[in-house]
Amino acid sequence: MEREQDSPSMSAGNIPPKKIGSAKAHFLERESIGEFMIKVGVIGYGYWGPNVARNFNLPGVSQVVAIADKSEKSQRRAQEAFPHVKVVAEAQEILQSPEIDVVAVVTPVWTHFELAKAALNQGKHVFVEKPFTASVAQAEELIELAARKRLQIMVDHTFLFTGAVRKIRQLVDEGTLGNLFYYDSMRVNLGLFQHDINVIWDLAPHDLSIMDHVIQKEPEAIVATGEKHLNNLVDIAFLTIYFPGNVVAHINVNWLSPVKVRTTLIGGEKKMVVWNDLEADEKIKIYDKGVSVKNGEGMYNLLVSYRSGDMWAPKVEQTEALKAEVNHFMDCIAANRAPVNDGHAGLRVVRLLEAAEKSLHERGSLVQIESPFAVGV
Repeated sequence: MEREQDSPSMSAGNIPPKKIGSAKAHFLERESIGEFMIKVGVIGYGYWGPNVARNFNLPGVSQVVAIADKSEKSQRRAQEAFPHVKVVAEAQEILQSPEIDVVAVVTPVWTHFELAKAALNQGKHVFVEKPFTASVAQAEELIELAARKRLQIMVDHTFLFTGAVRKIRQLVDEGTLGNLFYYDSMRVNLGLFQHDINVIWDLAPHDLSIMDHVIQKEPEAIVATGEKHLNNLVDIAFLTIYFPGNVVAHINVNWLSPVKVRTTLIGGEKKMVVWNDLEADEKIKIYDKGVSVKNGEGMYNLLVSYRSGDMWAPKVEQTEALKAEVNHFMDCIAANRAPVNDGHAGLRVVRLLEAAEKSLHERGSLVQIESPFAVGV
């Protein structure tokens, strides 16, 4: 069963470059009538927190006014980077502050639910680092709470806002690739080892969110295999996801690779795409290659012909993805509409992660994706 298509105004794949940043007009209007720009509190200043804090400082649109982290070292780093921002140890100071409009939760996944729920209960919009929550039940509760409070949730699926993924989505929407056959991704490197989640929950959300955005169908089943070697957490894993129409996706995630690889292959009946995210310039290459099969007579019932045409590398935007993502969130808050990477998008990824975990524990059993995915746009 196919999911409903995102409307052009709601799809990161279809947001024209000039639309990114249009939130500024909304908040300039707020300033003109004496209202302040939107104010943001960031909870968590570890690996990803500094990037989130930096990008939420959008001139004329949003401003980080507080950062919370229990680590004294992280507090010092935050204060050095943002000398005019209030830096605190306790998240409650941000959650309960009447000054703050948006809370960015950039903490370990097991803390996401409680922090996001508290922020929503305090009437604040929420930006949550991937993965959205630690369970489907938690994700569904947050989505229901946000809807009741008329607040927006954005899940940090940053790659949806890269020039490469936006171009790939455009190629799919325009029919350039034809009907999709497969999605094959490899995301491997040496480390960074996590202490609370395995490699699937750490790395696969990137690929699952991209896959979800590009394929636009509801997956039917998943198979996950993997093994643990060092710290009692699975550090290498392989996921296979089955979709209607014979579409299949395969994702390889690995903390034990001697080299860093970020490569995705997408095969369609008309054309095929190779995306190498480590390439500086030609990140996407489109190949006019394919296979066609016709009915034959005599000894061979099927005649297979191969098409091998040109390859070209389209230009992709070089805008920082996180900056584009934050701009999109500000636009959505101002216009009171759901982001493309809203809570429903986060739920779809968490549902796959939960099913993958079950398959992994059952040594690669086929796990059906239980209920139909909620469509958030």
